[in-house]
Amino acid sequence: MIKSKTIVLVAAAGFALASCQSTPKSTPVPSGKSAALLAMEQVAISAHKCWIASKDPAFKQYQMANELNSFSGTPRFLLVPAKHYGGKPLLVVQAQGNSSRVDVFGPLMNDPLGARIGSDIARWQTGNPACAATA
Repeated sequence: MIKSKTIVLVAAAGFALASCQSTPKSTPVPSGKSAALLAMEQVAISAHKCWIASKDPAFKQYQMANELNSFSGTPRFLLVPAKHYGGKPLLVVQAQGNSSRVDVFGPLMNDPLGARIGSDIARWQTGNPACAATA
C-alpha cells in the first residue's frame, strides 16, 4: 500500500514539474549567413542550373566563376569566356552585406542577352527557380 502511494506521489510530482516547464518556442535557428549570401546562393543555383548545366545555347560561350565564399561580404558569381577562364568578367552578379538586393552589371547587360539576364535574375531573386518566365 505504501509503495503504491509512493508511486502515485512520484508520478504526481513528475506531472506537476512537467506542467511548470515553459513550452519551447519555435524560433528559427539563425544560419549565420548574411542576407546577401542567402540571396546569392538562390540566384547562383538557378543561374547554374538554367544557363550552364542545361547547356543553354545562349550561354554556351560562357563559364560561371562562383565566388560566393567571399570574405569581403560581397558574395558574387561571374560569367567569363568559356575558353579563357581567367579573362575579364563579362557579367557580375553580386549582393552586399545585409541586403538581399542583387546587383547585375557588365558588358553582357548591354548585349541583346542583357534583357533576359535581367528578367532571370529578378525572377530568381524572388524565390522562383524556374528557368523561363511563364506567360
